[in-house]
Amino acid sequence: MKSALLIGISLILSIVTPAAARDLAAVKSSGTIRIATEGATPPFNFFEGEKLTGFDVDLGNAVADELGVKAEWVTLAFDGLLVGLDNDRYDLVVAGHGITPERQKAVDFSTPYVCSGAAIVAKEGGARRIADLAGKVVGVQVGTTYLTAVRDVPGVKEVKTFPKDTDALQNLVAGRTEVWISDKLTAISAMEKVPEAKLQIGDLLYEERYGMAFKKGNDELRGAVDKAVTDLLANGAYKQISEHYFKQDIRCPQ
Repeated sequence: MKSALLIGISLILSIVTPAAARDLAAVKSSGTIRIATEGATPPFNFFEGEKLTGFDVDLGNAVADELGVKAEWVTLAFDGLLVGLDNDRYDLVVAGHGITPERQKAVDFSTPYVCSGAAIVAKEGGARRIADLAGKVVGVQVGTTYLTAVRDVPGVKEVKTFPKDTDALQNLVAGRTEVWISDKLTAISAMEKVPEAKLQIGDLLYEERYGMAFKKGNDELRGAVDKAVTDLLANGAYKQISEHYFKQDIRCPQ
């Protein structure tokens, strides 16, 4: 979902301070799997009071159950998640990262666990199409693929960046920006939660597949997680979690 300076930093750190990621045997031996997410992108991952919840969290917990271990969650800013992974602060990241060639140079991804896209969101009567972004002030979260894409759109008046996606939304609602570029599913949820804002969702800048991120070369753990997700898709657990948060099944088509 979400790219650029952090990749370069991650690659530098991996050269300067190489470290071995915990493999599947180490995870099972410890009885825990450390999973990182942002905690600020509802309904994917967010806090209800002090409780971390959301689609990513419930799915991560279900994966841990399939592996026979307990999930231990870590939260930090989105643009630091892949750097922390490279430094072995946790075993994987489940935070809606779009699978891109750039990111694949720094981390390995699971098979896609969500299919969505970058939506153009505005107040009613506002921008709906890419051409409508000309002359507009656009808000977007730092560290995301959305930011890179918006900067490539000709004619955009200004791109304002925010540390959290929720900050970008709030600035649209407050009228400090005219367009918010975000995940389509996140935008649908926002429309439902703040109907008074009278938001509209326009076209997608592009479609995107999200993957869980692993340290480069941690193939055995990645394979085990892929199998766990496949089993959750087959046994109906994935669909149940998805429909709870999105009222639809958001798996990628086969």
